[in-house]
Amino acid sequence: MFNEMKSKGLLWPALMTVLGIALLLGLGTWQLKRLEWKQGLIADIAARSHGEPVALANAEARKGSGEGIEYLRVATNGHFLHDKEIYLYAHDSRYGPGYHVITPLVMADGSVVFVNRGYVPLELKDAAKRPEGQVSGEVEVVGLVRAAEIPGTFTPANDVDKNIWYWRDLDAMAATAFGADQPRLASFMVDAEAEPPPPGGWPRGGTTRVELPNRHLEYALTWYGLAAALLAVFVFFAISRLERPVG
Repeated sequence: MFNEMKSKGLLWPALMTVLGIALLLGLGTWQLKRLEWKQGLIADIAARSHGEPVALANAEARKGSGEGIEYLRVATNGHFLHDKEIYLYAHDSRYGPGYHVITPLVMADGSVVFVNRGYVPLELKDAAKRPEGQVSGEVEVVGLVRAAEIPGTFTPANDVDKNIWYWRDLDAMAATAFGADQPRLASFMVDAEAEPPPPGGWPRGGTTRVELPNRHLEYALTWYGLAAALLAVFVFFAISRLERPVG
């Protein structure tokens, strides 16, 4: 059999086919493992974002122990520093381009957490145009933990001078809001929930979009399909060679 394959010029194609199929099957199996991991991550995030809210100190402790806290539901009390609003560029499917209003919340111990109070359209960026929503006194904030971001290749640079931001840079936001005299700051931001809405309806909370792409099964089937196709091509090639008369 070996000599026949060699004489028909099938030996090297067969070896390359075996290696190719092994590689493709390995990639397919790796994607199935990624699928299992992604499904577990999605389940964890769903549990965090829909569970009973925990205190910010609890979230910080979990983070310190290495536990994932992104999208964890938290609750805290404090008063807003509306004069230190920060504007994170955003797009709403209904209202179009606008901003997320990021406001420092001072808690009872003097520490601060940045709260994404929600979306406002471009024409309401100026807080004077939405005075009812500038709530005073102590408030309770319930929302989801959001970590600082790492900008992508095509993410615009934050325009600190104009107070227009394109990604969550908590250190720079703190420096902009408080200068050198910075209070103790939470290591994450909180996206406020939509309910209850503020007086006047703006900003609109509930801006968090938990969208994790999960196409690993599709990728696995693609790799397995390519392995099957490679095998089929080799089989037809080998049959044509074996049926070819010698000489």
